[in-house]
Amino acid sequence: MTRTAPGGGLADALAGWSPAARHSARVVDPWPASAFTALLDSTPPSLGAGDPLPPFWHWFTLLDHPATAEIGEDGHPVDGPFLPPIPGRRRMFAGGRLELTGAIDIGVRLDCRESVADVTVKAGRSGEMAFVTVRRELAADGEPVGVEEQDIVYRSEPGDAPRRELARPVDDGVELPGPWRRELATDPVLLSRFSALTYNGHRIHYDAPYATGVEGYPDLVIHGPLLALLALELPRLHAPAQTVRTASYRLVRPAFHPATLVAAGGPTDTGADVAVAAAGTAPSLTASVRFR
Repeated sequence: MTRTAPGGGLADALAGWSPAARHSARVVDPWPASAFTALLDSTPPSLGAGDPLPPFWHWFTLLDHPATAEIGEDGHPVDGPFLPPIPGRRRMFAGGRLELTGAIDIGVRLDCRESVADVTVKAGRSGEMAFVTVRRELAADGEPVGVEEQDIVYRSEPGDAPRRELARPVDDGVELPGPWRRELATDPVLLSRFSALTYNGHRIHYDAPYATGVEGYPDLVIHGPLLALLALELPRLHAPAQTVRTASYRLVRPAFHPATLVAAGGPTDTGADVAVAAAGTAPSLTASVRFR
């Protein structure tokens, strides 16, 4: 399963790593969806029994809840079925895809079969990175409704390794194109609330001394999933009569607090293209949806 770049030390750490698939199931409750729209000060969709969730909002249902004793210094679990055995593991959300063949409605039992679909080790300017693709097969009340893939990138940064330093993107007045537009001011309270809503303990999102002093970021990191969800707000609000069939997104660069996020884009012949950036900078995330 593991594909490697030449001279890959991470490939040695990942040799033989092939975790078994796992299954989870939960009933889709409207409360997290309502809480998310409150977080964004956004117009909520209809959230009665039988109403469909917008794309990717099933993330609020399919949440892990590891015990406190299992949490490491960075706020993530020390071990887990899909966490690769990499020394000094650092994690970043990189992108994903969703294909929907049916609706995920409020009140249904959402079943998820989760497995590692691919592991690729690549060498870049800043060192080696392992890209892990996790596949989720989704069913609502026993009927298949979609397949999702998430790409997570991991780096190895043992305690004795030189600390990397990431620069904040320069505000050079970039204006994202498109007739659809949405802004969201971020602050530590908003980031903390989103961490709580998604049960995400990663300290880079709410602990500034850790984010800057240990992981080398210029400030708190804005969640990748928040960027993706904000991007998908544009077709939800501006093309409400359309049903999304596929959606894909790619994280290009991190966005950091303090920032006002700008989501902008517009319709295409088959769907919509959107992007999200800190105001004045190049996109942190690009996304594309296709309608039925």
